[in-house]
Amino acid sequence: MFLKDERNGDLVEVLDLEALFDPFVTEVEGRYHAGEELQDPQRFPKSVLLFPSGEALPRCWRDHDYRRS
Repeated sequence: MFLKDERNGDLVEVLDLEALFDPFVTEVEGRYHAGEELQDPQRFPKSVLLFPSGEALPRCWRDHDYRRS
């Protein structure tokens, strides 16, 4: 799945979708898709990731206590 890094606007390929959907995990492994060479994987905080349209990630993916608020 591709998301956008809000800090620089580059696309990020998320390599671990289970971590993305798990609200108890705050970072996911991914790699930038910028330039011609495949980038090395790195950790991205979920708080800086958006859908390519600019929409925020669902709260249930980011907050384990989302039902109480």
